[in-house]
Amino acid sequence: MKLGSNILVESKRLSGTQVGLLCNHASVDENFRHIADRLLLDENITLGAVFGPQHGVNATVQDNMIETPHGHNNVHRTPDGLLRQGPVYSLYSETREPTAEMLHGLDVLIIDLQDVGTRVYTYIYTMANCLRACQRHKIPVIVCDRPNPIGGVKIEGETLLPGFESFVGQFPIPMRHGMTIGELATLFNNHFGIDAKLEVISMQGWHRANYWDATGLPWIMPSPNMPTLDSAIMYPGTVLFEGTMLSEGRGTTRPFELVGAPWIEAERFAAAMNALTLPGVQFRPTAFLPTFQKHAQATCGGCQIHVVDRKLFRPVLTGVALISVLRQFDKEKFTWKQPPYEYEHNKTPFDILSGSDRLRRQIEDGQSVIDIAANWKSDETAFNKVRKPFLLYKN
Repeated sequence: MKLGSNILVESKRLSGTQVGLLCNHASVDENFRHIADRLLLDENITLGAVFGPQHGVNATVQDNMIETPHGHNNVHRTPDGLLRQGPVYSLYSETREPTAEMLHGLDVLIIDLQDVGTRVYTYIYTMANCLRACQRHKIPVIVCDRPNPIGGVKIEGETLLPGFESFVGQFPIPMRHGMTIGELATLFNNHFGIDAKLEVISMQGWHRANYWDATGLPWIMPSPNMPTLDSAIMYPGTVLFEGTMLSEGRGTTRPFELVGAPWIEAERFAAAMNALTLPGVQFRPTAFLPTFQKHAQATCGGCQIHVVDRKLFRPVLTGVALISVLRQFDKEKFTWKQPPYEYEHNKTPFDILSGSDRLRRQIEDGQSVIDIAANWKSDETAFNKVRKPFLLYKN
């Protein structure tokens, strides 16, 4: 298959322009060529500025709410054809939206970021913020499309409700949205009214049912705690652990696949989870020791989540079930994480992750996970209708 970035660069349509580029370390094509390097090879293109999302252009920063500084560590081509160090602007800093000064002199902003298919992944909101800024300053935006690693068919979870918007959720979409980053760009821009001058460069050869390992593309970690495709498959559900004081496996080699806490008895936990007979998944009791983040250097009891059938697996249902079971085990030791979280200093982190306070209250009330998930059906059906005009690829 062929990525949007490759199609754009090969078209030579950027000749004679000064471009800005929102990218990170994973902005490579199917031949491991980084888009910035490819633009620099074209003597007719001026790379005027590079912008980086959360974790930085080189994705060296591990944790949430650790800002990255601006810099000058990338080589840029100038209008006279010379190579020099140019500005690298962090959009996870004192600003999360490019300023007029940052955009000055640019003819177009190119966005080439790898999303992972979950509402709370911040790269898509950095993209939305760039669309807003470029709309105000009359700068066209080109989004180079990339695959949704967990496929573009399934939708799962409740829709974010008004009043719970944050940097991990700006728009009313479900947790698992089933769209590519290019499709999301048109949804944000056209349906939700950003109204920038936007063009999406579609991929060639991608089908909605394809997971990443069906594409033949190299897996480059989109962010430091997304080391494998398995991590991304789990992420729509186990990301909810970030709203608790349970470990989501950060600080291990298997984040979002390992979950637990020091007070959990692994065998009992895994047995309770397997007894639920959730579709497409098995739970193996294990112990792990996070090297950083929650429970650093403390041995945690828990389980590793093993997907045995992707077609049946429901990550959001599974994540809610894991949290619900652990809260029922010990309501005293189980605690929700307190603010701040992703620049939100008032609302409960779990609420902004789940998109409302409804899910937290349902778990606290002891509702069954099957009943909780049944309530998502209307949201999922409604969003499927909303997204349909913006889908670029067939099943």
